[in-house]
Amino acid sequence: MSTTPDPSPPTEAAERADFPDFNRVSPRYGLKEIVGMLFLAIPVIIAGLVLAIIFDELTWLHLIWIGIALLTVIIAVITLRQAKAIGFAEREDDLLIRRGIMFHRTTVVPYGRLQFVDVDAGPVDRMFGLASVKLHTASASTDANIPGLPRDEAERLRDSLAGLGQANLAGL
Repeated sequence: MSTTPDPSPPTEAAERADFPDFNRVSPRYGLKEIVGMLFLAIPVIIAGLVLAIIFDELTWLHLIWIGIALLTVIIAVITLRQAKAIGFAEREDDLLIRRGIMFHRTTVVPYGRLQFVDVDAGPVDRMFGLASVKLHTASASTDANIPGLPRDEAERLRDSLAGLGQANLAGL
């Protein structure tokens, strides 16, 4: 009696075994994005409220500031979910960057294509102890960005990617 290989498709667990574990960005990144959004939303809400109070006979003006406040809350919730969806994985030959809740996007950046790696941190980023890693490749259309990393993790990733990019470029 001969044994034949099982022609059944691989199980979901077997497929996920090949899928790398993604490192997530800092939870403070979502908070930083919300703070930035509130710098714009709060003055608009206050202006709408003041107009509604001044023109008290136009009660529909209250709907404007209430609508903006509700929209701000909805955008804040979406922003937090989007921040949790950003991640990266360092593999042997390339870097994977994923993002998106509804529309998933995964970018693959081969180490041999890296030309240089930047670490950027604006004033609000520094206030939250965060930085962004920007990858510049041989093709401008494949440049990538990993926002919201803790500053020390961003610098470690920059050094690691620069070294891997040099090593893989030398192998061409």
